[in-house]
Amino acid sequence: MNFAEKSYGIFEQSVADYHIDDDVDAATRQPYAPESIEGILYAKNRIDAVQWHLEDIIRDPDIDPVEALALKRRIDRSNQERTDMVEELDSYFRTLYSGVEVAADATINTESPAWALDRLSILALKIYHMAAEAGRADASEEHRARCAAKLAVLEEQRTDLVSAIGALLDDIAAGRKYMKVYRQMKMYNDADTNPVLYGAK
Repeated sequence: MNFAEKSYGIFEQSVADYHIDDDVDAATRQPYAPESIEGILYAKNRIDAVQWHLEDIIRDPDIDPVEALALKRRIDRSNQERTDMVEELDSYFRTLYSGVEVAADATINTESPAWALDRLSILALKIYHMAAEAGRADASEEHRARCAAKLAVLEEQRTDLVSAIGALLDDIAAGRKYMKVYRQMKMYNDADTNPVLYGAK
């Protein structure tokens, strides 16, 4: 089992654990040591799972505007936590491969390993929820068929993404590719770079 396959299994476990309570405010069930790579991957997906459901809640057409604003700010904080955790994962890979001799003709990938894993984490959530829709007893047969077709595409995407991440990590380990970590530098969360925030000073 390669790293991407192992990661996907942890993401699946996290998604299943979230749905035991199915509550955005429920305590996290962390089955791994929090500082371990497994613990970081599990925590990463937990953030994604909670945010997935916050995004559902905020789209309620009857939501109270004050509650919606509070949720929007919570989603913003969650996005920052997600970004921070992806960068923590990339730091792990930078350390892991720090001793690799990079080939003279090595190339850089369009995204770092951790951002590819971020997509895999979201894909685990998509697959879980699309499978639920494909089997929804109170939905029409047409709805279930459409969702089953979408689920098949998502599962193919998972196979491809796991393979691509595995190949990327193999290439980095062999020196055929190298990685850089560009911090996201989100300007809207920074009181020094968001004009609305620094203009209010």
